[in-house]
Amino acid sequence: MSTFAQRRRTLLRAAAGLTAGLAAAGGARGAVPGASRALDWQQLAASYDVASDFVNLENAYYGIMARPVAEDFKRNIDYLNRYNSYFLRREFDRKGIETIRAQLAAHAGVATGELAITRSATESMQNLICNYRLVKPGETVMYGNLDYDTMIDAMADLARRSGASTATVQIPEPATRQNVIDAYDQALRKHPRTRLLLLTHVSHRTGLVMPVAEIVRMAKARGADVVVDVAQSWGQLDYRIPDLGADFVGANLHKWVGAPLGLGFLYIRETRLQDIGVQAGTTNFPATDIRSRVTAGTVNMAAIMTIPAALKFHGQFPLAERAARLRGLRDDWVRQVIDVPGVQILTPEEPGMSGAVTSFRLRGRTGFEDNVALARRLADDYGLFTVARSGPAGGSCIRVTPSYFTRDTDLARLAAAIRELART
Repeated sequence: MSTFAQRRRTLLRAAAGLTAGLAAAGGARGAVPGASRALDWQQLAASYDVASDFVNLENAYYGIMARPVAEDFKRNIDYLNRYNSYFLRREFDRKGIETIRAQLAAHAGVATGELAITRSATESMQNLICNYRLVKPGETVMYGNLDYDTMIDAMADLARRSGASTATVQIPEPATRQNVIDAYDQALRKHPRTRLLLLTHVSHRTGLVMPVAEIVRMAKARGADVVVDVAQSWGQLDYRIPDLGADFVGANLHKWVGAPLGLGFLYIRETRLQDIGVQAGTTNFPATDIRSRVTAGTVNMAAIMTIPAALKFHGQFPLAERAARLRGLRDDWVRQVIDVPGVQILTPEEPGMSGAVTSFRLRGRTGFEDNVALARRLADDYGLFTVARSGPAGGSCIRVTPSYFTRDTDLARLAAAIRELART
């Protein structure tokens, strides 16, 4: 058998095998064989090659690929470089990529025809928002102050083009599940002609986990559609797409799933496809195909070919256990500083309201430039890499995001730095 045929068979077999495994295991939240054993987090941490000259606590930007995934990606790059368009046109453009799309849909818990592969959650969300067809003059599009800037811009642009108005929901500080739900309830009552609501499952600003399913039900009861940004939650929290109840969802695979950069997907419920217009310039697929809602152009095929390896590695540990581990890392450093005078933690201790991502603020340092300087000091003086974020009602903050390779000593180092900075 030729190398070409072997590689084709390997790719298709890996994707098909993973699809069957996900179905048997219950998809994204299902257990895997041997899942009842104690999880060896040190062994998982050892699967990542991380820099040793600083502590990376900015893993919400994108996730480091585990070694097996990175090695598969490199093999795919080399293979494509060798076989080029011969492989893509003859084998992968249709059957190969469709097998992977079906496997990804099984992972998400949706039908293959409801999912399209994209370059990122940003592309997915922009396509969903900008091509939403139902907003009429005089209606309202609504978003929250903790939503992602690019998505807010897309919602505002949709309003301008449609003759609609915009409304912003201010997320309370300190947040609780109930006061967040109440904030959206009040906003929807105040703006009864709301047609489209943007929700971010996990805020990239503070790490707050929004009660999406509850808000979606409330919005739908008032006649509003909801588009959900799961960029930070997909692969981090224990759920599948149908659990959210939304008809339109944008996700990526290069944060918590650990796939190569430049991968995401969008979801449109089958019965709602006609309410999202065809992406301008896309002619490869008919209007009845969800893939016509994706930006046309050449994509990183080597990255797409690596999706099975990423999902296989991610699926070695049950998602519920992964979510608990990440929340535990967050709790580790937070509980060392939560009672320190002058330190404000921007995610609540309430169960289900936070995951790995959490931001903090120091008293009197609420300006964005103040927090940029603070993040720089954490990096330069303490070797701790974080990032400043703006947008919360009480002012800017520092976002901290550990990952599976983060050590207890790293978090103790962070807590000591925060205590010292709070004193000064």
